[in-house]
Amino acid sequence: MSAEHLVARGMSKSYGGVRALKDVTFTAYRGKVNVLVGENGAGKSTLMKILSGAEQPTAGEILLDGEAVRLAGPRDAMARGIGIIHQELSLFPNLSIAENMFAGRELRQARRFVDGKEQRRRTRAVLRRLGQDRLDPDTLAGDLPIGQQQLVEIGRALLEDVRVLIMDEPTSALSNHEVDVLFEVMADLRAHDVTVIYISHKLDEFRRIGDHVTVLRDGSVVAHESMDRTDTGWIVRQMVGRDPDTLFTRNSSPTGDVLLEVRNLTVPGPVRPLVDDVSLTVRAGEVVGVYGLMGAGRTELVECLMGMRKASAGEVRIKSRVEREGTVRARLAAGLALVPEDRQRDGLVQTMSVRDNILLATIGRLTRAGLLRGGVEQRTAKSKVDELAIRMPGLAATVTALSGGNQQKVVLARALLTEPDVLLLDEPTRGIDVGAKGQIATLMAALAAEGFGVLFISSELAEVVAMADRVLVMARGRVTAEFTAANVTEEALVAASASDSVLEAS
Repeated sequence: MSAEHLVARGMSKSYGGVRALKDVTFTAYRGKVNVLVGENGAGKSTLMKILSGAEQPTAGEILLDGEAVRLAGPRDAMARGIGIIHQELSLFPNLSIAENMFAGRELRQARRFVDGKEQRRRTRAVLRRLGQDRLDPDTLAGDLPIGQQQLVEIGRALLEDVRVLIMDEPTSALSNHEVDVLFEVMADLRAHDVTVIYISHKLDEFRRIGDHVTVLRDGSVVAHESMDRTDTGWIVRQMVGRDPDTLFTRNSSPTGDVLLEVRNLTVPGPVRPLVDDVSLTVRAGEVVGVYGLMGAGRTELVECLMGMRKASAGEVRIKSRVEREGTVRARLAAGLALVPEDRQRDGLVQTMSVRDNILLATIGRLTRAGLLRGGVEQRTAKSKVDELAIRMPGLAATVTALSGGNQQKVVLARALLTEPDVLLLDEPTRGIDVGAKGQIATLMAALAAEGFGVLFISSELAEVVAMADRVLVMARGRVTAEFTAANVTEEALVAASASDSVLEAS
């Protein structure tokens, strides 16, 4: 059998006057992990939609085992052994894990009744394969943290007898241990001659697992190489056209007054506190990073600061004023703004336009006598689009038409329009490419230079080390260590994140 398992040849795709793909030829080799990289908007997702039958190309053809095929839809692709794990979660939150696993392909008894027992048995087997032995198949998907939801999404694909598996950012919400388990599963798939197409923005991950790498830029293939003949610098240069050392900017402005002070904050949980006696400060002109593993309490901390969770003890001061009213509205008015971890669920209204998503939190300021002023709306949204370099078809386009990185900028634009004193960013670079990460880092440094305070959460070690003036490490709801930019190391962060006790501040 040919080593070329799935080939997109001469592929082009246009949306109106916008060309998303331009004569792309991409080859996925049999039994290999074929990595596809590129900046947000480069055309990766468009190409994968075509290869999974969700979109039809404007021009070009698909070859499967050397034979030209037309994929009329996702079911047609699946029937030919092509499966996909999407970057954005598509689970039904009100259904159980097992029901989500078999949604649309339920197992039947006597062709009439759903065989729930067998569905649960097969679900347990897949969860065991993904290292989730303790997860109950009857648990509602909506009750799971985002990392486990991602594993359920992966499990759905593993239930099928796939021969080509497309994985679009499968590890974006996974812990290090969960990533290790997934890579073991991928190695097993490869050993059984399954072809994997792997999209990721995490350079260390795809260099660890990949066999071949193809780079897209502006809808065209700019490079293709065996992974063992590349290095990280080469890949980044192909993606963004510049040296990786120029991508991240550290803030060097002097710090000022304390803008945010948290004293002994505790957020209760069902078994133990989600946030346990946490104290921290953020000063004007300062970028403070929070690092920790999944379940460390980082997201619960910023949600409590933003009024989305109730504290059972502790105090929050914003510009020296104690904030007793713990509501989102009150915290916005006091000068906080949050960019949430899950932009799809908590950051965007999928049916709204780019403009309306940007203006959602500040629409009251743009009304006169209760009426909206269209010209002001347009100019206000356009100013943020220009400031953040958001790439889009137009302000009236639905936000789902944008790439992941540009959707993240829309959420950020809305937060900045509230004119906060302190910006809270929860995993601001999750699922976006290295170029967009550099833009976010530059923006954070620029905001600090203007006198804002920035508190950001990240599970990316290199990112925290490169971008933060100070780093707090959380484990089991507590702050276990604090480092300055001068003495923080990735090794020290890993050690502190695995500790159950408070280490000496560095």
